Amino acid sequence: MTKKELAQQVVDQMMENDFYSQWLGIERIEDDAGKSVLEMKVRREMLNGFGMAHGAITFALADSALAFACNSHGRQAVSIETSISHTKAVQEGEVLRAYAEEESLSHKIGFYKVTIKRTNGEIVALFKGTVYRTSKNWDV
Repeated sequence: MTKKELAQQVVDQMMENDFYSQWLGIERIEDDAGKSVLEMKVRREMLNGFGMAHGAITFALADSALAFACNSHGRQAVSIETSISHTKAVQEGEVLRAYAEEESLSHKIGFYKVTIKRTNGEIVALFKGTVYRTSKNWDV
């Protein structure tokens, strides 16, 4: 099995029980070793009192991309620290794309950055995450 095929099978398994990512309407654009690209459309129920996307929505999109990227090697991993910077307001109906990339990977720790962009390429949020890699493998 190639690294890409392993990543796809792991993310298939994760998505099956990831009801929050399903509720977000996340579409998987690319699964690969240490990488995930996701897309979603902002819906009305995702808006805050200012009429823009709640910060938790872009955070959740980035967090899902992080989860898929860091588990894509076949070992179960969980986040231990995350943060996000919201750089632009997001409106209802906008389509967002999250690009998760592995920056550093060791036996137990991984570091990832996730960039969230509009379809025109404008960055709306920057996310970083550190994960702990357990000794348990995904059963794929």
